[in-house]
Amino acid sequence: MFATCAALLVGSTISPADTLAAIFGGGDELTRGVLVELRVPRVLVGLGVGAALGLAGTILQAVLRNPLASPEVTGVGSGAVLGAVAGTVFLGIADQPEALTIAAVLGGVLGGASLWLIAAKAEPLRLAVLGVLVSAVLAGASLVLLTARPQLAGAAARWLVGSLSGRTWEHWHGLWPWLLVVVLAVVVLAPALDLLAVDDDHARTVGLAVVPWRLSALGAAVLATAAAVAAAGTVSFVGLLAPHAVRKVLGAEHRWLLPASALAGAACVAGADFVAQALTALVPSSGSQRIGIPTGAVTALLGAVVLVVVARRASRAQVEGGAR
Repeated sequence: MFATCAALLVGSTISPADTLAAIFGGGDELTRGVLVELRVPRVLVGLGVGAALGLAGTILQAVLRNPLASPEVTGVGSGAVLGAVAGTVFLGIADQPEALTIAAVLGGVLGGASLWLIAAKAEPLRLAVLGVLVSAVLAGASLVLLTARPQLAGAAARWLVGSLSGRTWEHWHGLWPWLLVVVLAVVVLAPALDLLAVDDDHARTVGLAVVPWRLSALGAAVLATAAAVAAAGTVSFVGLLAPHAVRKVLGAEHRWLLPASALAGAACVAGADFVAQALTALVPSSGSQRIGIPTGAVTALLGAVVLVVVARRASRAQVEGGAR
């Protein structure tokens, strides 16, 4: 709640005091217009993107039984970016959020399938390394496509880093139906994820059809990631941060972990957007232009630290397990 309010108040156009006045019905028409048409949809898109990525990360970590699994290190995120960029370059759908989401879904499926075909039987840490490599290749392909349309170079930062700048009600309307589908799916998937996170043999013993449930869960993760990418580009490491933060408090039972991870992811993106806008306000402007710091840059810096910590713990646990 605090992160949401902070993100709503900060910005370069109107002051926090004027924003508060507009929230409570005061202020002039321009201030109310900025609040309703720019600030509110930006915050809503940020919350939706964070929730989607939190859910995607939780699902991937359970299904792959890998604490490092997240959209960024499974090829899903970079594949979704590639799909969105390809749709923008070849089909001109940059201003069509619904079509862009479909293109991102197809790209996410391609990216995830590429990794899973390459590293189907890889150990957790090796899978993470291969995932980073696959993601790098897909990100490179996105850059190649963007060079074919130099006029789209300005959009590269949003796709490859992730930004909430310029998000409007149209982007929110393109995001929330997909997010609703994912939320409904995880309500059904939660009990199965508890079993899939342990062991396939155990899941089969209690009567779970492992392959259909795993494919359904992966499909929900791809859909959540693609919807987030189509709305804001690559907002990195939220899918890694949120589940680990929540798991420390609530444990690993997915009926609690999934909704809590969605809330944590939403708070993470809202907080990162607040930091990004606050830092942007400190950057000297050049004439009428102000360099905006992308929200994804803030989450990437924080997420990189968490990734190193989690990787070290996983490596240590693997070594200790082998020693026994």
